[in-house]
Amino acid sequence: MAERYDFTHAERKEKIIRICISIGVWIVSVVAVIALAWLIVHFSIEKTTMVDASMETTLMQDDHVVIEKVTYRLRDPKRNEVIVFMQGDSEHSFYNIKRVIGLPGEKVRIAEGVVYINGVAMEEFANVETMLLPGLANYEITLGDDEFFVLGDSRNNSEDSRYATVGNVKRSEIIGRAWIRTNKFGFINSLNKKQTNE
Repeated sequence: MAERYDFTHAERKEKIIRICISIGVWIVSVVAVIALAWLIVHFSIEKTTMVDASMETTLMQDDHVVIEKVTYRLRDPKRNEVIVFMQGDSEHSFYNIKRVIGLPGEKVRIAEGVVYINGVAMEEFANVETMLLPGLANYEITLGDDEFFVLGDSRNNSEDSRYATVGNVKRSEIIGRAWIRTNKFGFINSLNKKQTNE
């Protein structure tokens, strides 16, 4: 008597294999998406919120900011770029956003509301008010090889490098470049830019 082949069992087995493969592909896809999101957040872009009014009128309190992290892996911040940094002490456990004024190795002083870099008056990039208080920069500050001097664009309403609570920002404390404002879309480096006759 010929042996009968159980087609039902074979079809069921094949169907289970197909389901297992589909589940495996789905799991691999989910893991890949999570890994990609983690890489993007940690090495490429991140989102933060402007916590105070120190950068008005370039950025307003509660503005949503995209931080771009790749550029500063390739080069150092430049003067007038708006950076995001976080200092190690518990008093500054949030992201701080300020404009780079002094670069490593430079001498910075503020006199009669004017910023001097290496003894030369700096032309302001953004529309800012005249500073009333020079703070620590009343005397010439020499920046270390890994230090940046930063100011808020709201010069009389900003806790920045003029004050000991912030001081000079170390290169290792810089998270990235403040790139895009998303709630009222705009590239941050072009916001509140001072008009020139050139």
